[in-house]
Amino acid sequence: MKNKHFHKYLKEYTDALAETYFKDEVPVHNLEPRYVLPSRRVIIATLKQLFEVFYPGYIGKQYLTRSSVSYYIGSILDEVAETLHNQIYAAIRHEDSQMANDREQCSLFADNCIEKLIAALPTIRRRLTEDVAAGFDGDPAAKNYNEIIFSYPGLVAITTYRVAHELEYLNVPLLPRIMSEWAHSRTGIDIHPGAEIGNRFFIDHGTGVVVGETTIIGSNVKLYQGVTLGALSFPKDERGKLIRGLRRHPKIGDNVIIYSGATILGDVTIGADSIIGGNVWLTKSVEPKTRVINTPQIPNIRKL
Repeated sequence: MKNKHFHKYLKEYTDALAETYFKDEVPVHNLEPRYVLPSRRVIIATLKQLFEVFYPGYIGKQYLTRSSVSYYIGSILDEVAETLHNQIYAAIRHEDSQMANDREQCSLFADNCIEKLIAALPTIRRRLTEDVAAGFDGDPAAKNYNEIIFSYPGLVAITTYRVAHELEYLNVPLLPRIMSEWAHSRTGIDIHPGAEIGNRFFIDHGTGVVVGETTIIGSNVKLYQGVTLGALSFPKDERGKLIRGLRRHPKIGDNVIIYSGATILGDVTIGADSIIGGNVWLTKSVEPKTRVINTPQIPNIRKL
């Protein structure tokens, strides 16, 4: 022990801290677990392997050829299937008390989820290809597709969302939020895996974008930094507890552009082909082909 002065008090402080574990009204510890928790580290590592599947030659192994790519991707998918099975199995045992003691049922659930996820990967990748194209078409600063794939935080967030959303759709607990919050911490973009997002989705710059759980976004939608698609209020039951699962976020139509700093709250609809200007605060629906702008007071500028 390097700090001998502190060492005299170590047991006292440790016992005081340990005592708090057994007085928690909200269980923020996992002592004496009945079942092993899924591993955040393993889940994120597996997600990164799927990035290799979606963008071969860009992420992970380079110098792949048309003749070698199938073998390489197949080996990744074989590992992903095994790893994710274990993580889904652990998550469902920990979260679902009715299934927890039935190992065979939990294993079958994990097998079914893996099969459906792997079967959906070609569709997810086609969507991501359109997302990359939307990024290039929507950003004149992008010199080529390479820049989008290598460096755009929006694509990291969108790629993660499309995987997490599939797992959310399959009712897999814990894993979708672990993935989405990893992307949030890395990019500053917070997309809930429960949101529904169409094709050709592009987030320019990205930092501070929030897309809530029940948001619905159509195709060919472009968001700039600082956009919030959130809830206006949170209904509660007679005991004062939040009522979960209700629609409380916006629905964004096709071909909509929402500029930086705009905030759209509640179960409202933004009609197709609309433009929402920067720093707009919106809590009402707007018709298709509407332009909503926030015109600041024009300062009185004089020449010296």
